[in-house]
Amino acid sequence: MSFAYAGGLLATGLADVTSDLEALDSRGWWAVVVTYEGKVTCARFETVRPAPHPGGAWAGPAGEWTSSLDEAAYVAGVERIRGAIADGLVYQANLCRVLSAELPGGADIAGLGARLAERHPAPYAMTLRVPGLEVASASPELYLRRDGRVVESRPIKGTGRTADDLLPKDRAENVMIVDLVRNDLGRIAETGSVSVPELCALEEHPGLVHLVSAVRARLAGGGWPELIAATFPPGSVTGAPKSSALRLLEVLEPVPRGPYCGAIGWVDADSRRGALAVGIRTFWAEDGLLRFGTGAGITWGSDPHREWRETELKAARLLEVASGDGAGQDLAERGTARP
Repeated sequence: MSFAYAGGLLATGLADVTSDLEALDSRGWWAVVVTYEGKVTCARFETVRPAPHPGGAWAGPAGEWTSSLDEAAYVAGVERIRGAIADGLVYQANLCRVLSAELPGGADIAGLGARLAERHPAPYAMTLRVPGLEVASASPELYLRRDGRVVESRPIKGTGRTADDLLPKDRAENVMIVDLVRNDLGRIAETGSVSVPELCALEEHPGLVHLVSAVRARLAGGGWPELIAATFPPGSVTGAPKSSALRLLEVLEPVPRGPYCGAIGWVDADSRRGALAVGIRTFWAEDGLLRFGTGAGITWGSDPHREWRETELKAARLLEVASGDGAGQDLAERGTARP
């Protein structure tokens, strides 16, 4: 059965699926997924009500996880980005890798979503199952929240186990991405309406701490298509300048990111409200595989091996929840390697 679950609301009764973002300004309640590569899925549901997360059978992947970039390739990619920074091509870029493992028969994405809701709660979590798309996200990061004409984004940059792990590089990176988000929103905002009510606030999440900022604006016009066109992909998972970072990452990353680093969330077209998360801490089922993405923001001050360890840290707890056997405790010992 198709369903969406977000913010304590269960949506059922699938009525429409479209790739047209203009539908989000029409009527009804929509679940939304936009992949990093720009593939849009908007699913309208007839019934939306408060409910517990639906359950389902779940058995974690039996074999080891493989990574689209192994440690050597990831470290080399970090050095390539540092070289591009030295050459003045970019200031920062977010290098990502995708982990994959075989999904056993009978596994239900609702079961994984329920496990995440119980063991790794997140403010922008969402589980979605519609024909051709199954996603379970525990995202802590707000890409876009809209209430009428007021829009807010809350980019995350800076991650550690504790606040003591955060470095001056993390704050500098956060400020850099805040500037990028301000510029993106400025393209469609009323003149003078873009503000930064929070800068580098410390937020605690299960097993991690993050530096989080808030950027707010008032739309001058347009709707969801124009808003997403001006700001997508999210700046926190691309880099600055965004166009140069995107070109560089296309060369360095060997597989598509899919829903990871895209947009995942809901839109209530009737009330002109919605919240789309950045698709991090996100699992998706595809071609008999369970996939999960992880990455790190690279600056001139990055230590390549430390950045690799940050990708491990971000993945570990989530893979443990998905597998139930402690597999996320040390990914290196599990032999994650490039296929």
